[in-house]
Amino acid sequence: MSDCDRIAKAIAYITERTTDQPSLEAIAAHVHLSPFHFQRLFCRWAGTTPKRFLQVLTLERGKQLLHEAGSLLNVSNALGLSSSSRLHDHFVQLEAVTPGEYKNKGKNLTIEYGVHPTPFGRLFVAVSSRGICRASFLDVDHDVEQQLVKLKNTWPLASFSRNDETTGAVVSTMFDKAKVTDRPLSLHIPGTNFQIAVWKALLQIPPGTVVSYSQLAAALGHPQSSRAIGSAIAANPVAFLIPCHRVIQQSGALGGYRWGPARKHAIQLWERAQISSTTT
Repeated sequence: MSDCDRIAKAIAYITERTTDQPSLEAIAAHVHLSPFHFQRLFCRWAGTTPKRFLQVLTLERGKQLLHEAGSLLNVSNALGLSSSSRLHDHFVQLEAVTPGEYKNKGKNLTIEYGVHPTPFGRLFVAVSSRGICRASFLDVDHDVEQQLVKLKNTWPLASFSRNDETTGAVVSTMFDKAKVTDRPLSLHIPGTNFQIAVWKALLQIPPGTVVSYSQLAAALGHPQSSRAIGSAIAANPVAFLIPCHRVIQQSGALGGYRWGPARKHAIQLWERAQISSTTT
């Protein structure tokens, strides 16, 4: 089992057993490590201690996060819909595929892909010279072929090759908060005008916070379009980087997530714990 797989397994274990308040020893034993080794490994991968992660998991709930979003800042501003806004998170730059590019079906386009471990499972990543065009968490091995089929359906005339070195650098930047880059990560993805608008709005939600579908719809000027907003979120082609995991139901419930509700919950808590650890 790789270090990343151990951390993913530990995060799932902590999330599932929050009410039991598992000890460091119990969590370490679950992934077959000594408490000392596990503590160091968890801090390196998750950016915080297991104890702090459990505290955040225990205390933070969807309704509280929504309350904070509403009371600490104007939702429209938080979503980057003001002149003073800037992209949050990894300084991600989203560039939509032009109609002409889409019409060409990927002619003369080379797409490289790879599969890499992350704290939340294996991630399939595909990049072109213009930026990241797909990122999807995998649950089983044959998902790689499914992702390739989807890419080839979108870009039937493109050429495809596996290059773990290129995509590995991208994944490292996605998950390593301390990594310094000299330019924004670029996304180069196709979508309708409405989808692109929703995805750009998602990029403005600060790490560690959440908004509801209705808040997002209102901020985008479509207060009656929560269902359409949800459909655009579900079509998100770039996991984690376009943070659809930061949108939950008005009730505080997690809501859907194409890569599984447990993973959505774990990512939210991971982000919250990292931010909390830097302010305590």
